[in-house]
Amino acid sequence: MAGPLPLGDPAPADGRLPADLRIEPESAFSAYLHVPFCRVRCGYCDFNTYTASELRGARQDAYADTLIQEIALAREVLAERGPLRPLSTVFFGGGTPTLLPAGDLGRMLRAAVDAFGIVGGAEVTVEANPDTVTSAVARELAEAGVTRMSIGMQSAVPHVLAALDRTHRPENVRTAVDAARSAGLAVSVDLIYGAPGESLDDWRASLTTAVDLDPDHISAYALIIEDGTKLARQIRRGEVPAPDDDLQADMYELADAVLADAGFDWYEVSNWARRAVTGAAPGEWDQRSRHNMAYWRGTDWWGFGPGAHSHVAGLRWWNVKHPAAYAQRLAMGESPAAGTERPDAEAAQLERILLRSRMAEGLPLDALAADARTRVAGLIADGLVDAGAALRGTLVLTRRGRLLADAVVRALTD
Repeated sequence: MAGPLPLGDPAPADGRLPADLRIEPESAFSAYLHVPFCRVRCGYCDFNTYTASELRGARQDAYADTLIQEIALAREVLAERGPLRPLSTVFFGGGTPTLLPAGDLGRMLRAAVDAFGIVGGAEVTVEANPDTVTSAVARELAEAGVTRMSIGMQSAVPHVLAALDRTHRPENVRTAVDAARSAGLAVSVDLIYGAPGESLDDWRASLTTAVDLDPDHISAYALIIEDGTKLARQIRRGEVPAPDDDLQADMYELADAVLADAGFDWYEVSNWARRAVTGAAPGEWDQRSRHNMAYWRGTDWWGFGPGAHSHVAGLRWWNVKHPAAYAQRLAMGESPAAGTERPDAEAAQLERILLRSRMAEGLPLDALAADARTRVAGLIADGLVDAGAALRGTLVLTRRGRLLADAVVRALTD
């Protein structure tokens, strides 16, 4: 289970939004649907997830109906504030969404679409553990309206998977990818680098295997040690080594080189998508995660499920964490929101710089304060910011800048 929820103001029991909140009717709107169930807890994970022994009265087989109650509440709340906006993207995350029957995921998706509508060509993603994906599951998800599957590969090397407490068999990644492809779904694979005992050669093997799967999209995240996790305790006790920052930097550079050679372009520090096909119609080639881009661009989304976070017109709120508490609130006709906050202008600007600077499309220089713009030349001299892009009015990180993205943000905001 994840750490404590953020501090914030109390959320209203009826879920109503502040009267002065101004929602732009033409702005994009997305939905995140959290499925908090896992068969086992990975040692590095601090997401809000629960194994069967941790549910304490919550019922996995009733979860879809419970979440659909929150969808109904969201529709009621948002309908009071003007025209409902159709969904641009939908994302099922977890946990392991594919631990639920595909029919349950389909019912949740239908409820969201019935409540808000959905734009033509919308991206609908389901995260999946490779061991839970069969041809029948992928086909049923596609028939329900899913367009994309994000498969948790993490590594192709057995001892690295063991270090991460991943239980899937490496060969089942290809089985899952083939099943998704046969159902007509776009495919992303997720990787993690820097696990205890992982060498640069191990990482190269995982990258090569991922490329050979011919996915549309690859995410590669450096292992971060989160307080309260099993892995953090193992490191504290000296049972396994902590991640090596220099080795992780080498791994990132290797990933960027291997993926570029294979026809993938980075579009966010940890994400690569298939390169544009020459002569393709606009948008046909674009396999970037549109849902994640909605987060990075700061558009609106409603997060459904225990512990899920939402953002509408600058207002943020988050749900109670435990599935039993979440179900109880909704059964009583109350909002499951636990707290809320409205970041001030300074905090919102910091977040915009933090997120937009990580994207290949970059941060417009005119979004920076005057004193921050004067520091860009120094960042170019240090090899952290692309000079050509800056001349065109946009701050874009170089490969070295991506490795030192936090330092760039500090330079622009301190």
